[in-house]
Amino acid sequence: MAASGKPGRLSLADLGRLKQALAAEAAARAAAEAAERARREALEREARLFRDSLTDVAPLRPDGRRAPEQRQVEPVARQRAIDEQAALAQSLSDEIDVAMQLEADDKLSFRRTGIGPETLIRLRRGHWVTQAQLDLHGLRRDEAREAVVAFLASSVRDGLRCVRVIHGKGLGSVDRKPVLKEKVARWLVQREEVLAFCIAPPNAGGDGAVLVLLRSPG
Repeated sequence: MAASGKPGRLSLADLGRLKQALAAEAAARAAAEAAERARREALEREARLFRDSLTDVAPLRPDGRRAPEQRQVEPVARQRAIDEQAALAQSLSDEIDVAMQLEADDKLSFRRTGIGPETLIRLRRGHWVTQAQLDLHGLRRDEAREAVVAFLASSVRDGLRCVRVIHGKGLGSVDRKPVLKEKVARWLVQREEVLAFCIAPPNAGGDGAVLVLLRSPG
């Protein structure tokens, strides 16, 4: 019989670790913002120096030709986005006990508070088409964690509702156990964009993958 779906109570140690993770995330975000401000200030200084160097330059006389219009393109802080993404990945804890938050039937299904059990049933039956997938084979733990964060973020940004994360069955590991299976479950539970997840059906990877239902965009 499935559990109620309500998250279990966390111990003081769990709360402490979660608090530390959130603090680390906030610190990383602050550091990324400080680095971005420093970069902008450096660009402004360079621009001022360039303008000062042109004070004695006389402009050319107009020749009647019209310069082509140029489209203004908004700058994209790519490095800042990369830094923030890495900080979010690092803030995910591998130690949080999620056993009480998982459904009791197959030990690897989850629905967030407020999501009814019928949602999991429809997810298992393929009600939502799988729109993208992430294969974690060959990745180390930290690489896999960052890949999961990036994959979920891009999927939500693209408006996807159902995706698949392939963590593998552990057939190639030393003890032939799915090393990433439990860690993926821990990471998914901590991501607010994840509404529910369950083991994929046999034709979609079976117990070597999970189907993930994401919140609607907007």
